[in-house]
Amino acid sequence: MFSGQVRLLQHAICYASESVDAVVQGTESLPTPCEGWDLQALLLHLNRSIDELHQSIALEPADRDAEDDDCRSSTTHLAATFRSRAGLLLQSCVKTERAGRRIAVGDLSLTSGWVVVVGAAEIAVHGWDISVACGFQRSIPAPLALGLLSLLQLVVDDAWRQSLFGPAIAVSPLASPSDQLVAFLGRRPFSSFADGRDVSSRGQAKSFCAPMGLRTRRA
Repeated sequence: MFSGQVRLLQHAICYASESVDAVVQGTESLPTPCEGWDLQALLLHLNRSIDELHQSIALEPADRDAEDDDCRSSTTHLAATFRSRAGLLLQSCVKTERAGRRIAVGDLSLTSGWVVVVGAAEIAVHGWDISVACGFQRSIPAPLALGLLSLLQLVVDDAWRQSLFGPAIAVSPLASPSDQLVAFLGRRPFSSFADGRDVSSRGQAKSFCAPMGLRTRRA
């Protein structure tokens, strides 16, 4: 029913999975572009957000025990959890036929199709965060970045930013689609970093999602 959004989600998961492949043992404390979050905290947040999104789309109850276990997990375990949960999320989105059902995300009430777009954006941009933390600086593929940016620019206003996003950062109109997307969602593009690993004092941004992440409730 909303195949275009699901394709964006699929591409976002593929991109983020490649970034997650760079996660190795002993990387828990690596700084990320998300202010105050190390790599372990970022992966934990991402996995919980994916879990919440899956529950909202599939109408399944939350597994709080699994969340508690994650709090004690290494980054390599969290990386494996990401792959598993992302696969379940994609399956649930492919199967659902209720694209118009409304879901509350923070203070917003969105159709499930828009929730999938927001989820795709979170997964893609956090995939970018992970690549920066691991020192690889992998750009978001242009078709994915342009697809997300064209949709988000239609609807993101002050209310959306307060609930979900950080303040936009100005970039050149000649910036790459990846840089335009991450800047639109409150991150400093690669050109702002002297060293991809040194993100503790430069390029800090408000977390892509507010502290609640993609915590959702059915509307």
